[in-house]
Amino acid sequence: MARAMTSKRMRVLQTLSISIALFAILLHAPSVRGQDASACEAAASGGCYDKEKSLKLKVIGIFTILVASMIGIGLPLFSTAFPALHPDRNAAVIVKILAAGVILSTGFMHVLPDSWNNLTSPCLPENPWRIYPWSTFIAMVTTVLTMMMDTVATAYFKKKGLKRMHAHCGGGGGGGGNNDTGGGVIGGGVGAIHDMQSPRESDMEMVDQSHNNSNKDELGVAKHEKETQLLRYRIVAQVLELGIVVHSVVIGLSMGVSNNPCTIRPLVAAMCFHQLFEGMGLGGCILQADYGYKMKATMVAFFSVTTPFGIALGIGMLSFYNENSPSALIVVGVLNATSSGLLIYMALVDLLACDFMGPKLQGNIKLQLVCYFACFIGMGIMSLMAKWA
Repeated sequence: MARAMTSKRMRVLQTLSISIALFAILLHAPSVRGQDASACEAAASGGCYDKEKSLKLKVIGIFTILVASMIGIGLPLFSTAFPALHPDRNAAVIVKILAAGVILSTGFMHVLPDSWNNLTSPCLPENPWRIYPWSTFIAMVTTVLTMMMDTVATAYFKKKGLKRMHAHCGGGGGGGGNNDTGGGVIGGGVGAIHDMQSPRESDMEMVDQSHNNSNKDELGVAKHEKETQLLRYRIVAQVLELGIVVHSVVIGLSMGVSNNPCTIRPLVAAMCFHQLFEGMGLGGCILQADYGYKMKATMVAFFSVTTPFGIALGIGMLSFYNENSPSALIVVGVLNATSSGLLIYMALVDLLACDFMGPKLQGNIKLQLVCYFACFIGMGIMSLMAKWA
């Protein structure tokens, strides 16, 4: 039942992501044909324009980014073959914290500034776009909406699990013992006396029965807590992938429609590292979610192909797409702001805070300090890449 619900949620996630991308395409297309040649169009090409060279770089980018994405998301999933990288070991926690730092920096240093540039572009009318910080407002609202979705979904499934646990554990059999004891007394006679137990034996049986019931309750509670934690891991993995997928399609689309090799060349290298580290963070979440082989393969494939798909889509739309048209800037800017809100919330709350406030790091100050250092390393790497991508 739980597996079927997870598969259903995954299909909804995929449909939603594809719908967002297609919605963006359909909204862009009609508005770009009537666009006048202006300073905005000149800004698109900049001072470096070479269509043939750009196409070669984009084709190279499709394959290199695909390989980097598969390696990044695959490393945590295959780490179980190495005892040192098992999820319960310190090394795995450090790598996970480093990847969470990468995701946090992606939201703050890559996605949110891109949204700001889009929604404050001189190609957009000053009112309402350049007189109000729409990017940060949308990111803030998305962060709270993500928290609401996260907490409501967890509370709903937790309540559902408690009801199921009470249904299995309820309905004791205490009445039968009382009836038997009563029957023995009423029956009277020597047989009744032999059937009757001494007070000490009766007390011992009651203690044993109480102990067994207590053990069953403890096992039921432990099982329920484990199921709730697993459910949370699965929600985290799916919401995180949604935020990453939206951003990946948008940045791939932007690269695909560009004919500026001076921009594309460093962007390909930066995106390879970006997808590698971002994939490591997502792969760690998928590993914790304990999905089956089919679901893992689906999520790995979905993450790996989104940026190459965006690049290919941009190449196909090159003849009629203008990334500096007003509708393109608005749609991409809003999608980037939404994606940044998702990534910032997931990195801070569900990845970093969850681990740092957990018993493993709270009980080991040395490991906690090492993890903070790893987090700053991850943030530093991605912040440095913001110079090129």
